[in-house]
Amino acid sequence: MLHVDLDQFLAAVEVLRRPELAGLPVVVGGRGDPTERGVVSTASYEARAFGVGSGMPLRIAARKCPDAVFLPVDRDAYDEASAQVMAALRGLEWGGVPVVLEVLGWDEAFLAAGEGHGDLGDPAAFAVHLRAAVLEATDLHCSVGIGDTKLRAKIATDLGKPRGVYVLTAENWFEVMGDRPTTALWGIGAKTGKKLAALGIDTVAQLAAADARVLAAELGPTMGPWYHRLGRGADTSPVDATPWVPRAHGREETFQQDLDDPAEVAAAVRRLTRRVVDDIDREGRPAARVGLKIRFAPFFTSSRSLTLPAASNDPDLLADAAVSLLERLDLDRPVRLLGVRLEMVPPEGGY
Repeated sequence: MLHVDLDQFLAAVEVLRRPELAGLPVVVGGRGDPTERGVVSTASYEARAFGVGSGMPLRIAARKCPDAVFLPVDRDAYDEASAQVMAALRGLEWGGVPVVLEVLGWDEAFLAAGEGHGDLGDPAAFAVHLRAAVLEATDLHCSVGIGDTKLRAKIATDLGKPRGVYVLTAENWFEVMGDRPTTALWGIGAKTGKKLAALGIDTVAQLAAADARVLAAELGPTMGPWYHRLGRGADTSPVDATPWVPRAHGREETFQQDLDDPAEVAAAVRRLTRRVVDDIDREGRPAARVGLKIRFAPFFTSSRSLTLPAASNDPDLLADAAVSLLERLDLDRPVRLLGVRLEMVPPEGGY
């Protein structure tokens, strides 16, 4: 199976719109103003050379690369570009039949041969053909990972970037991944990496060799064995073309000036809730649960949630529920960020 990932997607889309930016350090994030609060969504490779990365505050990105071009996030443009990429991928045939495509987001997808396929030939040759087809249709470059599991294909893509193809299978798994840190695995972040390190597990090979019973005892009966499987690159999930159905929608806002008036905070929660209600209305499913995220200055984050007595899409009722969660928090510090999340009832037939 293959994993396809667009290279520096948001920045690449912006360069297509503004060809004069080609070769320059480009940073996409927030409202495009590094003097405001906001984070980097994507940085071009030229900006990454200066140490700029996704999730970094824009002001720090500006310090690292003062000559960078900062641009605001334009979701509509990225939606359109992503749709063109996915259409190009769906139009491919492999082994004489249409491919199966599982879309993961704006800029990545898994791909496999469809049912009843014939000889697949060399997957690497097909990956080269795929990259050329995407480039011809969209003028965007991508990288392709080839693996015998989805996990290995996903990791292989990062090893092939930019504009490359990489093969990662059981045969070369430990040769390539064994000495890498556990955080190199898809599904293990910095927090879990620290928990594993506390158990004396620092590398992928050590995780694969660990006692699954110990991992289950220390990290939970579900997650412990799952991390053990990650260490071996094991994954049995198929490429699934079933459209993704969201369980919830949410909105966040980072304020350029901290809110220190509780009335202002409540009003902001109501505004955010109404925006999220618009999102769930497009899904056609009411909310069953309301969640609130709040980040106090300088950077302490807390969250609260509640289950509604009955599902609803009434904006006033949902706003009241979200505001009521403020009562469970001590509003004794200025508020830097607010977020509202509405979890919807499952679709007919379930997820």
